[in-house]
Amino acid sequence: MPSGSGSEPLLARAGGMAGEDDDFAAAAVDHRGRPASRASTGRWRSALFIIAVEIAERFSFYGVSANLISYLTGPLGEGLAKAASAINLWNGVAQMLPLLVAALADSWLGRYRTILLASLLYILGLAMLALSTLLSSGSHKCGTAGNTPCPPPSGLQMAAFYTSLYLVALAQGGHKPCVQAFGADQFDESDPKEAVSRSSFFNWWYFGICAGTAVTLIFLSYIQDNIGWGLGFGIPCVVMAFALVVFLLGTRTYRYYVSDSKQGSVFARAGEAFTAWKSSRRKQSSPPLAESEFSAHVDEEGQRAVTRSSADLIEEAKSVIRLFPIWATCLIYAVAFSQSSTFFTKQAATLDRRVGHAGLQVPPAALQSFISITIVVLMPVYDRAIVPLARRYTGVSSGITMLQRIGTGMLLSLVSMVVAALVETRRLRVAMDAGLVDQPKVPVPMSLWWMVPQYVLFGAADVFTMVGLQEFFYDQVPDRMRSLGLALYLSIFGIGSFISSGLVSGIDRATSARGQSSWFSNNLNRGHLDYFYWLIAGLSALELLVYVFFAVIFKYKKKTAAIATRGD
Repeated sequence: MPSGSGSEPLLARAGGMAGEDDDFAAAAVDHRGRPASRASTGRWRSALFIIAVEIAERFSFYGVSANLISYLTGPLGEGLAKAASAINLWNGVAQMLPLLVAALADSWLGRYRTILLASLLYILGLAMLALSTLLSSGSHKCGTAGNTPCPPPSGLQMAAFYTSLYLVALAQGGHKPCVQAFGADQFDESDPKEAVSRSSFFNWWYFGICAGTAVTLIFLSYIQDNIGWGLGFGIPCVVMAFALVVFLLGTRTYRYYVSDSKQGSVFARAGEAFTAWKSSRRKQSSPPLAESEFSAHVDEEGQRAVTRSSADLIEEAKSVIRLFPIWATCLIYAVAFSQSSTFFTKQAATLDRRVGHAGLQVPPAALQSFISITIVVLMPVYDRAIVPLARRYTGVSSGITMLQRIGTGMLLSLVSMVVAALVETRRLRVAMDAGLVDQPKVPVPMSLWWMVPQYVLFGAADVFTMVGLQEFFYDQVPDRMRSLGLALYLSIFGIGSFISSGLVSGIDRATSARGQSSWFSNNLNRGHLDYFYWLIAGLSALELLVYVFFAVIFKYKKKTAAIATRGD
C-alpha cells in the first residue's frame, strides 16, 4: 500500500505501483490511498458524478450572471455602460482567479479538496447574494421589469451585493478548473479505450453543462423578472448545496492523482529548485575535513539534483510559454462572447417579446438559452456524425485537430457579430420609422425572433472553440499541470472580459463627449450598438488571420508511453 494511506488517504503517494498491473489505472490511487482498480474506480461511472456537479455549478453561476445586467440597470439603478463595464470586470476577475487557485490545487490542496472548499464558498456567496436583495426598499418589478422607477439602493445593499458577488467569483475560480480536470482524470490515457472515452468526455461535459444552462436561462430569468430577485438568487444556493452532496457520494469511486515532492505547479517546482540549490550550497560550504571524498560525492549528487530540478522547471515553463500565441489570438473571441450576457440582453428587452395567443412575455435573458440549446443539439451530431466522417478523410482520431476545431468556432463567432450588427441596424431603423426614438419604454415593433440567429451562431461557435480550447489547454500542458492548463483556458475569457470592459468605458467616454449620444446610451434607440458590433467583427477578422498563422506552425506535444503522476 502507498505510504500515507492510513490517516490521510487522499494524500497518499501512488508511486509507480499503479502502473505495474493492467488491472490498475496508471499512477492513480483510490480514496484509501491504494492503487486504483480499473474495475471499481474512474471511467464514466465516476465522471457522471462530476458532470452532475458541474451542471449544478453552471446552473448556479449563470443563474447569477445571465440576468445580472437587468438587476444592475433595474433595482440597483446603474446606467447601461456602467453596468456592462461592471459585469465585464466581475467576469474578468471570476475567470482570472482560476490561475491562482489551480496552482494551489496542483501543488498543495489537490483537486478534490479544492472542489469541496469552493463548493462551500459558493453556497455562502449565493446565500449572501439572496439576502442582499432583502435590503432593497423597492418592488422587484421596478426598473427593467416594469415602468415603476426604482428607489436608489442603500450603501449597505450595494456593499452586501458586491461582496457576495465577488465571493461567487472566488468560488467559481476554485471550482471551474479543478472540476473539469478531476473529471478528465477519471480516464487513464495509457489505456486505449479510456483514452477515446476521455476525448468524448470533453464533448459530453460541455453538452451536460449547456443542457443545465438552458434550463437556468429560461426558468430563473422568468422568476427573477416576474416573481422576485431574492428567490431567483436563492434557488442557485439550494442547487449548489445539493451538488455538494452528489459530489461527496462519488468519493469512493474516484481516482486520485497526488503530487509528490518532484511534481506540482510551476510555482512549486521553482521553490523545489531553489531549496535544492540552497541545500547543495550548505553542503559545499562546510564539508567535514576527514571525509573530503564523501563530501565531494554529496556535493556532486546535490548539484545533479539542482540541475535536474532546474532543467525540469525550464521545460515546464517552455511548455506553457509556447501556448501563448494561441492564448493571445483567442482574446477577441472572448470579447465577442462577453456581449451575449450584456448588450444582447438589453437589445432583446427593447423588442416585442410576446409569444403565443396569451401574449406571454419572454424574459430578455431567456434568449441566451438558444446558445445552450444549439450546443445541446449540435454536440451529439458533432461527436457521432461529423467526427467519424472527418476521421475517414483526415486519419485524425478526433476527426479534426484541436486547433482546426478552435479556428472553425472563431470564424462562426465572426459571422455572429456581423449578423448582430445587421440586426441592430434594422432595429434602429424600425424604431425610427415607428417614431419611438425617444420612447425607450415602448417595445419596438420588431419580433424577438430576429435575434435568434446570432445566438444560434454563438452556440455553434462554442461547440467548436470552447470545447477545443478546453481539450487543447488540458492536453498540451505537462501532465502534472492539468488544472493550471484549464485555468489558462479560463483566463482567455478573463482577459477578454477586461478588454471588453475597457472598450465599453473608453468608447462611452469618447462618444458621449460634446453632448453627443453615447454608443451605449441608456436609451438604446439613440445608441449605436451596431457600430460596436462592427468594431468587434473587424477585430475578430484580424485575430483570425493571426491565429491561422500560429496554428499552422504550432507543434503538438509528443505523447509518451509513460504517464506521469498528476495532482489530484
